Amino acid sequence: MSQISSLTHAISVDPHSGEQIGHYAFDTDAALDAALQRAKVGFNQWRKVSLGQRSEYLVALADALQANHEALAVMISREIGKPISQARGEVSKCVGLCQWYAEHGPAMLAPEPTQIEKARIEYRPLGPILAVMPWNFPVWQVLRGAVPALLAGNTYVLKHAPNVMGSAYLMLDIIRQAGLPEGIFEVLNVTPEGVTRAINDPRIAAVTLTGSVRAGMAIGAQAGAALKKCVLELGGSDPFIVLADADLDAAVKAAVIGRYQNTGQVCAAAKRLIVEDSIVDEFTRKFVEATRQLKVGNPLEDDTYIGPMARYDLRDELDGQVQATLAEGATLLLGGKKVEGVGNFYEPTVFAGVTSTMTAFKQELFGPVAAIISARDAEHAVELANDSEFGLAATIYTADVALAERMTEALDTGGVFINGYCASDPRVAFGGVKKSGFGRELSHFGVREFCNVQTVWLDRN
Repeated sequence: MSQISSLTHAISVDPHSGEQIGHYAFDTDAALDAALQRAKVGFNQWRKVSLGQRSEYLVALADALQANHEALAVMISREIGKPISQARGEVSKCVGLCQWYAEHGPAMLAPEPTQIEKARIEYRPLGPILAVMPWNFPVWQVLRGAVPALLAGNTYVLKHAPNVMGSAYLMLDIIRQAGLPEGIFEVLNVTPEGVTRAINDPRIAAVTLTGSVRAGMAIGAQAGAALKKCVLELGGSDPFIVLADADLDAAVKAAVIGRYQNTGQVCAAAKRLIVEDSIVDEFTRKFVEATRQLKVGNPLEDDTYIGPMARYDLRDELDGQVQATLAEGATLLLGGKKVEGVGNFYEPTVFAGVTSTMTAFKQELFGPVAAIISARDAEHAVELANDSEFGLAATIYTADVALAERMTEALDTGGVFINGYCASDPRVAFGGVKKSGFGRELSHFGVREFCNVQTVWLDRN
């Protein structure tokens, strides 16, 4: 086989075997132009489709996703190394997303009365939405933005991460199977220069990105220069606070899941475990024991919990952060290095004695590494939690729910979860503050995020 260059193709590599499983030539300028034109023409038709009919299409999409459930899960698992049980869960979550919005979404777009008898608020679609999406949830991340945008009458132009283009094209096939009209959902396979061209194209009405802070700064600047609405969902270094009165076993179980699901490659993962002094030793012992029990291995085996990291460069970056944290004085309790041999594995790693000056505290560690931090009390825990450039989500475990409620007022995060680890769900809004981005996905906020909020006023005089 001739050598395929990443300069000309998006390349998908199985991080478990190291085998190249797909390569996709980047779109030409003509192909990009044609996709944007289909999205614009499609929008002009789609916006005229009734809300009831759009809901019926979402039901058909849920059915098509269910019919292709295993094929899509296997594709996810092979492209990024996600354990197959978690990949299946991702697809199931997307089925539920479509069904939920089909049932509840139309009411979110109904005209709203105002205090003026003859004035009302209408929600009108903006047009084709350019979505620059990441690899770590290659189906859920796309559809949690696309489904509410489509329901609102927009069309969706997906630029996916290069290593998951197999998932992107399979989604496109499934959407076609569901019978959605042409131009409603388009897939671009372009370089960063192609993204810039799309942002500046007048046929694109707005932009959304999920990714790194650096990517968010670049895309946000370009969208701003083009005077286009932008939603950014960026990184996180989420605090997971455990107070002395918490149910310790429940807190440990949630912390392990919250930190190591998807091999720790989750923006809203529990990355900084902030534990009250009096229980930090017991929590640490239990957490290390539970982490040690997690099966690391072939992501296509049902009982694997931690698979290989998605990309080799990301493993190298993570290892650099781990070694820096060690040099800064943290105590290594488990793991701490790459796994030798075939597969892009990193040992499940636990640090204790992490302080606010260390790399594992200050930076986002996107992989299976947990940092345990000691706090004097609840007030100090909040102070440590807020001592971050990120503000995506926070978790609090305590028996004193009233105290937890007061703590939420002081936490600079887009979400707070009390006695339960962070999750995204269509029934509630998802998004962050500070360098975790701005704008919201899901719930009615996600439906209206890409709408023209139009005032209609009769008989003004």
